Amino acid sequence: MKHTLSVLVEDEAGVLSRIAGLFARRGFNIDSLAVGPAEQVGISRITMVVSGDNRTIEQLSKQLYKLINILKVQDVTTIPCVERELMILKVQADSKTRTEILQIVEIFRAKVVDLSDSCLIIEVTGDPGKMVAIKNLLDPFGILEIARTGKIALTRASKVNTELLRNEFFVYQQSS
Repeated sequence: MKHTLSVLVEDEAGVLSRIAGLFARRGFNIDSLAVGPAEQVGISRITMVVSGDNRTIEQLSKQLYKLINILKVQDVTTIPCVERELMILKVQADSKTRTEILQIVEIFRAKVVDLSDSCLIIEVTGDPGKMVAIKNLLDPFGILEIARTGKIALTRASKVNTELLRNEFFVYQQSS
C-alpha cells in the first residue's frame, strides 16, 4: 500500500540527504517527493509517498524521528487531506488534432501555457487520479515530454473526508 508522509524539518543543509540515505539503507524507494518552505520561517515540509504496510511505515517514522532536524512525521494516508500535484505535458498538436486536445484541456480545467505549430504545453493541477486520466487521454496524440511534481498534501481542518462523500454521492446517483 502507498502511504503519504508529511515531514516537518528544520531548513538545514543535508536534511534531505540524510532522509534519502535512511530510506536507501533500508531498501525503500520514495515514489514521490516534494519539498518546500512551510508556514514558519526556517521550517520546510517534505511530502513523500512510499510503499509499505502499516507496521513498516510506523518503523520508518520512528527511524525518521531519530535523525537530527526532524520536527514532525505524520502519516496522512487515512486522514482527510487536500492533495495536489502539478504536471506539464508537451503534446503533439497539428491543425487536425488541436481542437480535440483543447476540448480535453477544457474538460480537465487544465491550461495551455505554450503553443507552436506542432505542439502544445499543457499545465494540469489536481489529485493524482486526474493526472493519470488526462495523460491517458492525451497519449494517443503523442506526448513528447512530461514533467511532474510530487504529491503535496495538507490535512483538512474540517476533518471532512471528501473521498468518502464522493463515493457516497456516486452510490446515491447509481441507485436513483
